[in-house]
Amino acid sequence: MFPETLQNLTRIIRDIADRELPPRFSCHSGSRKQDGSLVTEADIVMQAALVEALQEHWPDTDVLGEEMEEAAQQQALQQAGSGVWCIDPLDGTSNFAVGVPYYSVSVALLRNNAVEMGVVYDPSRKECFAAARGGGAWLNEQPLHLQHLSTPLSQGMALIDLKRLTADLASRLAAQPPYSSQRSFGSVALDWCWLAAGRCHVYLHGRQKLWDYAAGCLVLAEAGGSAVTLEGEPVFKATLEPRSAAAALDPEIFAQWKTWLEIAQR
Repeated sequence: MFPETLQNLTRIIRDIADRELPPRFSCHSGSRKQDGSLVTEADIVMQAALVEALQEHWPDTDVLGEEMEEAAQQQALQQAGSGVWCIDPLDGTSNFAVGVPYYSVSVALLRNNAVEMGVVYDPSRKECFAAARGGGAWLNEQPLHLQHLSTPLSQGMALIDLKRLTADLASRLAAQPPYSSQRSFGSVALDWCWLAAGRCHVYLHGRQKLWDYAAGCLVLAEAGGSAVTLEGEPVFKATLEPRSAAAALDPEIFAQWKTWLEIAQR
């Protein structure tokens, strides 16, 4: 059964995104943050609207947003033990700004060093991925289940972000890929969810922020998928430091992918 709290959260996110994002799509304007990433009016407006709505409905839960100053993010993260919302108001800003319809809104509830709930909404396709820890994962309120894809790694399709990997690993993947084909779409949160839905076979990213992966990694986990960092650790950690992620939905493909990466990094 789709939990009532998650139902309310998805409704809030859908309503705000459907109101604020379409008029600003393909805006071709914005500014650069200190780390070089693009921020647009849509990012700022979405974050403000989400923060207001979340605090209205859950006034005792703090909010950590991508577009906040780092000091404010750190302060909010200190509340992760009792509960904090972690939001990416527009994941895939570069796509959004130039009119590429692959972007999303990501909201996760962090509590007790774990992700309790996560929602990733794709306004272009009206697809809302959601998950509750220990309760399952859903796409538009229909359950997502573990899929045994019966595809060896050598015949699989990979979602790979090459630019954030080490030069050696990126070169190895480019020269001798263990999979059949490769994609890089540009929204980390949505990548996790497409993997959970069986739309690709393996995933790799070298440096993603907490707000990028928190909701999506829960969706994959609750759909039955697996993920580790390139060091073999659990991906989720309540920190602002970037984390790597190697993941797959099918357990056999994941084992093959993990082994290949371990050998490639020796």
